Amino acid sequence: MKSINIKCLHCGSEEVVKRGTFETKAHGKQQRFFCKKCGKKFIVRTGFYRMRNNAQKITASIDLFYNGLSTRKVQAHLKAFFPHNASNVSVYNWVIKYSKMIGSFTDKLKIKTGRELQADEIEFKRKGKKAYFLDNIDTKTRFALSSKFCDSRDMPNFKEVFKMAKQKLLNAYEVITTDGYLAYPRAVKVMGVDKRYIQKGGTIHIINNASRGGSFNFPIERLHNTIRQRTEGFRGFHGSREKADLLMCGLLIYYNFVRNHQGIKCCPYELATDLELNNPNRWMDLIELSS
Repeated sequence: MKSINIKCLHCGSEEVVKRGTFETKAHGKQQRFFCKKCGKKFIVRTGFYRMRNNAQKITASIDLFYNGLSTRKVQAHLKAFFPHNASNVSVYNWVIKYSKMIGSFTDKLKIKTGRELQADEIEFKRKGKKAYFLDNIDTKTRFALSSKFCDSRDMPNFKEVFKMAKQKLLNAYEVITTDGYLAYPRAVKVMGVDKRYIQKGGTIHIINNASRGGSFNFPIERLHNTIRQRTEGFRGFHGSREKADLLMCGLLIYYNFVRNHQGIKCCPYELATDLELNNPNRWMDLIELSS
């Protein structure tokens, strides 16, 4: 048996050989490996390791959920096409698990920016109280850079969202456009907005207040229309705030990497990043890259 280019999961040794196969109902035939240094057997752990359902079923469920179906409707769909059904709770857990996994990968991608960044927020109801989704978008590529689901529109939350966006940028923006909310003039300073340097080519902050005669910030408002359309069936985000944030994170992953944008005729990631997703099932590629 020849050594192969795989490291042992237990000791990190490369003295690894193939040692038979085994088969499961969910994942079919899998290769087992043996480490000659520590004497332990293992299999290559993918993003679907120890999952009791196969990868096609899981990714199809996530895609159906973000296409507009509730978890119970996804469950009914699975019952019609898969012999081993999954509960609506399992579908919800898959959405949360893989939104978190993919998000940890996509947050590290560097974004090729355009000229302008637009920032705004959406108001929701969670458990009878107000909650807010803060986000921003690159107007050229339509790529949503960063977001946060939070209970208040205070300064630390706005600054955190701008900091997350700044960490992804390859180049600074020339213009940052917001509405007239009073927290924005101080929060955008995180992005390098400074009146002293505007004449030297620094970033400009434009306040566009539609209620006072200004025009709408159409790119981010178009994104918000998509978000509102999908979140109508979320029934008030009954879970924790952290899980609500992960649901919205998955929705932006769907917007940036899976769904073709009608305005640019492709996915935003194709213009904003160097990432290549060759599988028509883009959820599968994203999970494999994230694991």
